[in-house]
Amino acid sequence: MKEKVSIISMASVSAMGSTEDEIWQNYLQGKTLISNREFKKFTAFTSDVPERIQRDIDQLKKIKNYKDLDPSVLMAMYASRAAFKKASWEDAVFGVNIGSSRGATHLFEKYFEEFSNNEKGHVNTLSSPTTTLGNISSWVGHDLQNKGPVISHSIACSTALHGIINGIAWLGSGMSDKFLAGGSEASNTAFTIAQMKALKIYANQGQEYPCLSLDMEKSRNTFVLGEAAAVFCLERGSHPDALAYIEGIGYATEPLKHNISISTNADCFQKSMRMALQNCDSKEVDVIVTHTPGTIKGDSSECNAIKIVFGDHHPALTSNKWLIGHSLGASGGMSLEMAILMMKNQQFVPVPFGSFKKKPDQIKKVLVNAVGFGGNAVSVLLSLD
Repeated sequence: MKEKVSIISMASVSAMGSTEDEIWQNYLQGKTLISNREFKKFTAFTSDVPERIQRDIDQLKKIKNYKDLDPSVLMAMYASRAAFKKASWEDAVFGVNIGSSRGATHLFEKYFEEFSNNEKGHVNTLSSPTTTLGNISSWVGHDLQNKGPVISHSIACSTALHGIINGIAWLGSGMSDKFLAGGSEASNTAFTIAQMKALKIYANQGQEYPCLSLDMEKSRNTFVLGEAAAVFCLERGSHPDALAYIEGIGYATEPLKHNISISTNADCFQKSMRMALQNCDSKEVDVIVTHTPGTIKGDSSECNAIKIVFGDHHPALTSNKWLIGHSLGASGGMSLEMAILMMKNQQFVPVPFGSFKKKPDQIKKVLVNAVGFGGNAVSVLLSLD
């Protein structure tokens, strides 16, 4: 990167809540927010937006043309309003790039069920326009009345961080001075969970921590699905009110050997981390917020890559998936938020189990990782100055 990018505001909504104080307190309490939820054909572990916040989100449906929008859109809109207000962008020209892995999952399933049950194969008039990939960014842009570009994409579980680096590219090109970027995922549905179960990765045992992200001793996969939206307001250059600065970005894609493959030593992460660290001594990195989804292969391959890039004396490692599960396309955004909160409060949030016990003396530089199906890795390096 030729120039630092300022993160001047952020907002999220997840099982941890929607305000910074509430979210930080949930990080500090050390108790998982994952619970066992009843679906029609099975029960499954999930983390869900609290009902009191869901009621606030549902209030958006009272606005004309909003009542038929998917929860992924409404959650993104809810978080974006909060970040936008903090940024004081009321009269600004800005771009929007908020992606999702699964997209309008609830509506897809609803409309397909209606189609399957209708003798003539009829579906709702809005079944197509409300399920297109561009829905999230388009509706957020409409809601905030932005005058800049509106972009959507889906790059599986690295979607949010890809949104961040795309925003950085727009800022670097000079075509935009401000960008709202992140990810949203509301896919806690029976069919989506059934798909994850079919991959043999889903957590299936009740215990204190259903998702054992970063536990290298686990003998089973412990992936858990969670819903979340996380967005960030980015501005080019230094800003007096910046929460943190993005000083390095990296990205890489592995050659596909299988639809969900990642190599034993996560070649994609090795490349993305090294790219993000081009202008930084790796010894300056205090913490890495890992992607580690709670699967045996996914966790071990990323940790192998970290050891190759940083050596045996690597930075302190942490994750939030033991707390809220994996929010797919929003997960990188949730990790980025975690990193910023640790930097702001100068307090490390450790994983309450597992193999990695190192704690940093300070938290001035944090590397955040994310990767999607097929080895689409992104690494973002944050700094305080």
